[in-house]
Amino acid sequence: MRVLSLNPGSSSLKSSLVADGRPVGWAAVSLDDAHDAARQALDRWSTVDTVAVRFVHGGSRTGPVRLTPDVVDALEKLSPFAPLHQPQAVRLAREVFRLRPGLPVIASFDTAFHSRLPEEASRYALPREWTSQGRLRRYGFHGLSCRHAARRVTELFGVEEPRLLCCHLGAGVSVTAIRGDRSVDTSMGFTPLEGPAMATRSGSVDPGLVLHVMRTAPMSVEAMEDALYHRSGLAGMTGTDGDLRAVLAREAAGDPDAMSAVAVYLHRIRREIGAMAASLDRIDAVVFTGGVTEHQPELIARLAGRLGVFGISVDPARCLGDGDRVISPDDAPVTVFAMGTGEDVELARDAEAVLSVEHV
Repeated sequence: MRVLSLNPGSSSLKSSLVADGRPVGWAAVSLDDAHDAARQALDRWSTVDTVAVRFVHGGSRTGPVRLTPDVVDALEKLSPFAPLHQPQAVRLAREVFRLRPGLPVIASFDTAFHSRLPEEASRYALPREWTSQGRLRRYGFHGLSCRHAARRVTELFGVEEPRLLCCHLGAGVSVTAIRGDRSVDTSMGFTPLEGPAMATRSGSVDPGLVLHVMRTAPMSVEAMEDALYHRSGLAGMTGTDGDLRAVLAREAAGDPDAMSAVAVYLHRIRREIGAMAASLDRIDAVVFTGGVTEHQPELIARLAGRLGVFGISVDPARCLGDGDRVISPDDAPVTVFAMGTGEDVELARDAEAVLSVEHV
């Protein structure tokens, strides 16, 4: 089966052709115009059996679904909970409907991987009348990346139900504790704001601080949302657009704001790794994945340099390699992997699964 996987970010679209479970082509284009982005992807790979679209938020859905206009309308209502990504996926799906009517379109959801989080990890300590319907909960994100990491570790590691930490390091950052093929805790919560500091997102902030700023500024809900999603994180601390490469260049040049920002960034990731480790009875493996892992291997070495208390260490020379690989020393108590996110492969697997059930 030939599957066109579409993975929309906040401003770009990664598209990939997956044939019989293997990626055979990849491209990235601007997502300023959803129609143009969808057209380019469909023109590039004109002969496909289905299209698979990554949605960050699926609400209570626990697996992939075939999209219809009604389902897309329902997913659009979740946009306030993932405003950087959900609207882009909605627009993209509608454009595929319009450009290729009759072509099956399958949606996969990052939140689905975390749908079985234990209650102690998914519940917020809020009034019962707020949480009784189960909607105000910790959903978790980067699920397709985490699922791929869990599957690859199982394939490569030879341990039954391995306990692993998946550190997804891109514009968004999350750490997830996984037992076998199940998420047991994760750093992102009701929205993708929770957790470590990110490129433009704040990460976890004391709610009292948010209330204080809104009360004293004063600031509207919309202005606060914009600040937390678009003007915080590395961007807010350095006055840049949050691109880690630019921040690291400034750090190397001795810029004090950049030096402080990178220190905060690394500290917050390490803190989440420690928190997620407490949700496992042991750590067999750690997976670093995402764009930072791919393009900033020296930073992965710096990040792991203070994780020895958990038995986590890396060989800086191994960090410089390519492909899915072990980057820890041979005698390390915890095996550390660097991997691609594999989201295109997971999207294709989901699409094939949905269509195979339909054809039974």
